[in-house]
Amino acid sequence: MTGASVGAGATVAALFGAAGAGASTAHAAAPAAQTTGIVEGNLPDFHPLLKEELRFPLAWGTSPVRDFRTWRRTARSKVEEHLLVERDNTPYDPSYDRESGDRPEAGGYTRESVTLSLTRYERVRGALLTPHGTGPFPAVLLLHDHGAKFDIGKEKLVRPWDDDTRLASAQAWADRYFSGRFVGDELARRGYVVLALDALGWGDRGPVTYEQQQALASNFLNLGSSLAGLMAREDVRAARFLAGLDRVDRRRVAAVGFSMGAFRAWQTAALSDDIAAAASVCWMAGLKEVMVPGNNILRGQSSYCMLHPGLARHLDFPDVASIAAPRPMLFFHGAQDSLFPAEGVRVAYDKLRAVWRSQHAGDHLRTKVWPELGHVFTAPQQDEVFAWLDSVL
Repeated sequence: MTGASVGAGATVAALFGAAGAGASTAHAAAPAAQTTGIVEGNLPDFHPLLKEELRFPLAWGTSPVRDFRTWRRTARSKVEEHLLVERDNTPYDPSYDRESGDRPEAGGYTRESVTLSLTRYERVRGALLTPHGTGPFPAVLLLHDHGAKFDIGKEKLVRPWDDDTRLASAQAWADRYFSGRFVGDELARRGYVVLALDALGWGDRGPVTYEQQQALASNFLNLGSSLAGLMAREDVRAARFLAGLDRVDRRRVAAVGFSMGAFRAWQTAALSDDIAAAASVCWMAGLKEVMVPGNNILRGQSSYCMLHPGLARHLDFPDVASIAAPRPMLFFHGAQDSLFPAEGVRVAYDKLRAVWRSQHAGDHLRTKVWPELGHVFTAPQQDEVFAWLDSVL
């Protein structure tokens, strides 16, 4: 443990207790301001002991369940139990906004707004892109990132056509992370129906501020619910809606996402049989390896969008993603990405490969590290994902 983390650990030790009186005194003597990183000190001093207790006993290969189909049902049920949000079969009752130019023609595809009920609590407006032609078409549920940027959600991936302010913000985001491209529009030009919706807190459903998001998450927990669980349930519902559209070939629906959207993509594939394949760019690692001083996940805040309380007592991140096996899955990682330690990515990829190989489906899993890249989804990466989708759907 570094000197910085020991110093910052004094407050945490006072709140959570320490290994002994001597240890507590030693920590108290260290200067509280002696921190060098933005997330240092957010772990209790005894966090290594907590890590040792995480053995992920329900993981495939460790679980006493030896039949894979039975294991998938058991593991999915355990994940759903920890979402703290019940399944919701509220009718979607979609309405399509075709007024005021909301369905303009674009290069080879049609754009329209769709508003639907993902849950019984509220209606959500999304962007729906449909290629020209007769169909039915393959489809992609496109899941946006976090990025601590809340004024836009779906617009990070689908070019907004009716709001110049959001267009300027979205184009700047695309320039920063996506080589200036809007991934959804690129997919639609390539013949895919695309659906993108805002998660709670972003775009039409926000915006929250960075400081507010942790309070939002804690208030969900106070209400006996979960922000991350709601997001998971909504994504599964969105997949079911997309697969059920007449214009879509329901056997060829994929989930695709970057950063938090990547987490959402593999999670949706794990929880929904409507997803035939998933591509996740820049979000996969082992939990123990990512829970280290200095890592972004220790801040709280954005982590609550991906935190299902108690689930780590049963399954690691790659274990949850493995529920989707043996369906085709793609995982990309940038070696310069500081959010995900190389060891954590290696551990996760090894786990994933072992599961797919155990089902004689090693060729259905693609994992790749891009040595020169960080936390981005660049045009070359996009082109590989597009080609991969064409090959598996």
